[in-house]
Amino acid sequence: MVGADRAHSPKQPSPLHSVSVAGAVVRDDGRMLAIRRADNGRWELPGGVLEIEEAPEGGVRREVLEETGVEVEVGRLTGVYKNMARGIVALVFRCHPVGGTAQTSDEAAAVSWLTPDEVAASMTEAYAVRLLDAIGDNPPYVRIHDGQRLVTS
Repeated sequence: MVGADRAHSPKQPSPLHSVSVAGAVVRDDGRMLAIRRADNGRWELPGGVLEIEEAPEGGVRREVLEETGVEVEVGRLTGVYKNMARGIVALVFRCHPVGGTAQTSDEAAAVSWLTPDEVAASMTEAYAVRLLDAIGDNPPYVRIHDGQRLVTS
């Protein structure tokens, strides 16, 4: 009887996740595109929420262009990152700039091409790793974080 009762009991709804996309835009000289967010002043890579009707690659192109004025060719997936505190899953793709001019926007108070050392020094660990993971030809990383630091499982 317990099994039958369990089968008919109302199921709890699953928590919802948000999916975001970001571009790890790397120039031929190794410098990486970063923005200082207008809302919180933190340095991050350009990206945002994936819209329902968008493919991930299209979302990356849109977000990078909207936030930085840089047009990109989207390459391979370099990592999947989950913010455990906020339930956000971010897909990060390595990109190559193909046009446009880096400029600020409503979302980016500053736009800069940073060296890997500058990325590590100016970003929180949870965001720096997204750009640094895009260097090289490693398989995609899967990492979790609390919004600031990586979390080990």
